[in-house]
Amino acid sequence: MSLPDPPQSGLRAALSADGWKRRMALWGGAVAVAMVAIVFAKASDAAFLLFQRIIGHSLWWALLLTPGIFALLAWLTNGVLRPTRGSGIPQVIAALEKPEDHSFRATNLSLRVSAGKLLLTTLSLLGGASVGREGPTVHVGASLMYAFGRWFGFRDPRELSHFLLAGGAAGIAAAFNTPLAGIVFAIEELSGRFEHRFSGTLLTAVIVGGVVSLGILGNYTYFGRVATLLPLGQAWLAILLCGTVAGLAGGLFAKLVLLSMSGRPTWLGRLRSNHPVLLAAACGLVVVGLAAAFGNGAFGTGYEQARSLVQGHAVVGHEFGVMKLLANLASYVAGIPGGLFSPALAVGAGLGHNLSVVMPSVDPRAFVLLGMCAYLTGVTQAPLTSAVISLELTDTNGMLLPILATVLLARGVSGLVCHVPIYRGLAERLARVDVPRRDHVHEAPVSDK
Repeated sequence: MSLPDPPQSGLRAALSADGWKRRMALWGGAVAVAMVAIVFAKASDAAFLLFQRIIGHSLWWALLLTPGIFALLAWLTNGVLRPTRGSGIPQVIAALEKPEDHSFRATNLSLRVSAGKLLLTTLSLLGGASVGREGPTVHVGASLMYAFGRWFGFRDPRELSHFLLAGGAAGIAAAFNTPLAGIVFAIEELSGRFEHRFSGTLLTAVIVGGVVSLGILGNYTYFGRVATLLPLGQAWLAILLCGTVAGLAGGLFAKLVLLSMSGRPTWLGRLRSNHPVLLAAACGLVVVGLAAAFGNGAFGTGYEQARSLVQGHAVVGHEFGVMKLLANLASYVAGIPGGLFSPALAVGAGLGHNLSVVMPSVDPRAFVLLGMCAYLTGVTQAPLTSAVISLELTDTNGMLLPILATVLLARGVSGLVCHVPIYRGLAERLARVDVPRRDHVHEAPVSDK
């Protein structure tokens, strides 16, 4: 009795019409994600640069502009554009967890929501919000890839989940120019599991998107290359310091965000339900107040300040880390569109800069790197993603072992404060809140047309 030849069977599947259709959908989607990510990055940078020029004349302009745009965004996202609020990563996680819920995916992954996410996140940065564009890029990337899958005739919900996963990975890779981080992020954060048979498809999506980004923007490192080491011995106490302090701070931030979004009948919950525009305006005033008291680093992603700390020529003082944490919290509580990654890296860089004074014999840049990966781990509780992002953003292979040790410690410390990872917690709440709204909706499959 002869057995079928697996290589030939695999070859036939690879050369089948369905296989080529899947590749075309995937490659076309990856190119679209990369192009949109580039346009989004340019538009976001231009919007924040315009904000900086305006407040360069007088900070009083921020007192009008920031609360006003926060309030406008809260009003705009109180209806059909509600899925554009926040990072966007929770929407993708929830969609992956509910593959059979056609209505949920249609509501949260439509092209209208994607366009709104891009425009409103750019508007957030025009208002000086302390938000990033990486989470929104993941949301838009997943939505675009999902749309490409449907356009090419794929209708099986679990098959479309593969497109969602690939789009999210391509989004984070294109946003940071970090292909490996995109893959690890998809495995660790988006899906919580890894299907071996889909690994080649995921890799292909990231590679295609990365090639497009590389061809247009060139080969660059987000924070620039950093040549620093952390020799074995007493210097490794920096791992204990950064992992504990920054990881604890990240966990506290995640806990506060989840509490603010819990929907419990607290004063904040009532204010969010009854007066969302007023709450957003008040949060905008908080960000302006922080900028007036501690400097303009409260506004925007914090990229310039974090880069200066990573490169060892700080343009901010030791108040930056805590101040940026509070600005991030105010911006996220406002419920406006915007992500957490870049601002979290800025907070971690500031905390690492603070901790470097404890051990003056250690290169401060090493503390900054460890603070970044530890705080990002504390917020997301995704240690591998945080480690790989930190390494790829700075091209610092010599810090591999210290960074891995730091993120593992930060993950444990963060879990003591915040028992549920922030994106998972927000996704679960999103799924619960969405149920009553659809009780009257028939769960019919979405039309192919």
